[in-house]
Amino acid sequence: MNHQESRRNFIKKTAIAGAGISVLPKFTFGLASPLEKKLNLAFIGVGLRGTNHLLNVLNRDDVTITAICDIDDRRIKIALNHIDKKGQPKPKIYGKNDYDYRNLLELKEVDAVIISTPWLWHTRMAKDAMLAGKYTGVEVSAANTMEECWDLVNTHEQTGTHLMILENVNYRRDVMAVLNMVKQNVFGELVHFRGGYQHDLRGVKFNDGKTPYGVGVEFGAKGLSEAAWRTQHSLLRNADVYPTHGLGPLAVMDNINRGNRFTSLSSNATKSTGLHNYIVKHGGKDHPNAKLKFKLGDIVTSTIETANGETIILTHDTNLPRPYSLGFRVQGANGLWEVDGNRIYIEGVSKPHHWDDATEWLQKYDHPLWKKYGKHAEGAGHGGMDFFVLNAFVESAKRNIEPPLDAYDAAAWSAVTPLSELSIENNGEPQDFPDFTRGLWIKRKPYNWMKDTY
Repeated sequence: MNHQESRRNFIKKTAIAGAGISVLPKFTFGLASPLEKKLNLAFIGVGLRGTNHLLNVLNRDDVTITAICDIDDRRIKIALNHIDKKGQPKPKIYGKNDYDYRNLLELKEVDAVIISTPWLWHTRMAKDAMLAGKYTGVEVSAANTMEECWDLVNTHEQTGTHLMILENVNYRRDVMAVLNMVKQNVFGELVHFRGGYQHDLRGVKFNDGKTPYGVGVEFGAKGLSEAAWRTQHSLLRNADVYPTHGLGPLAVMDNINRGNRFTSLSSNATKSTGLHNYIVKHGGKDHPNAKLKFKLGDIVTSTIETANGETIILTHDTNLPRPYSLGFRVQGANGLWEVDGNRIYIEGVSKPHHWDDATEWLQKYDHPLWKKYGKHAEGAGHGGMDFFVLNAFVESAKRNIEPPLDAYDAAAWSAVTPLSELSIENNGEPQDFPDFTRGLWIKRKPYNWMKDTY
């Protein structure tokens, strides 16, 4: 099937699926007996992140991998080798061109897809997958522009097909323990949050696969893996280009889109020095890349206000030397927790004006999911949280029900990128945050994160 035929089929399906159900965003269709058969799952993108999901899926007995797609033959071979080692049948292969994934989406033997591709492809692939009626999981960030954020919501509502943003940090053990504490009102009425993506990515942004890791200066056409595409965003955009790791967990704690919502955002960026200095250090001041002017400020700081009166400070910091940290802080009327230093202070329990070590608190409020499935999560990647985000996706897809992190979350969290870009361009001017639920946040109930299933 060629590209034009594929698009015509999508348009035809859109017209049929959209008729009569566009006003029913929670309408579901698909598996007649979702729990009586295995989930037929396809992968679009089997680079490093997609392969990680693939390996976790191969440890399950309730999923069959029916198709994979990647334009890099090397990654296809690696994926097929993993599948063969597990004794699973060879899936159908796609990747002849950038749009061959649309032929994969035509397969009847695909119930759900996981999209782990470069950022610019996330929304268009997720949109096409929902139009094809496939339960859709998309890696972070889910969208790059405001138009794409609305595309995710509108397509979900038009088709009734569910989308889950695969934000694994929401399932980190300490984050889920603090979520448990929030739900049990340990901190009292919530007031303020902090989080972000603070991670030295210079060795990721400059990597040609030949030079020893951490000393290369090439990217783009000469780049390997993420250096082939990710660095281009740093060159051309001044924004918080990767907000969801820091924002997703805080949004859930603050019931965003479910009784609360983001209302405004203002952002500022420092000058850009880190990437240039790195190139000069490892490639010399005469290297062609040393003449490039990177647009992304070394540190981007955004302040978000909510309808219920809380504030969130979000930080993006990936171009300077530093240890890794998501910088979480959760603060309420009765006390606060900070991830850096692993410390907590609860009025009336902690010694006045002195921090407590948070270890015992995190153990006491360990989330039911981690208590039940912690052993299964060992070795799953990123400290085990990759097991939980994948498990939530698979269990939701098998039942064809609304996922815990849905299309509205994907849109709201990803909207930080275009809003921060616009705010920075206008000297930190506050930007109104769209209400992607169109007012339904007022009556939408928070997801029951305390159940011990998924």
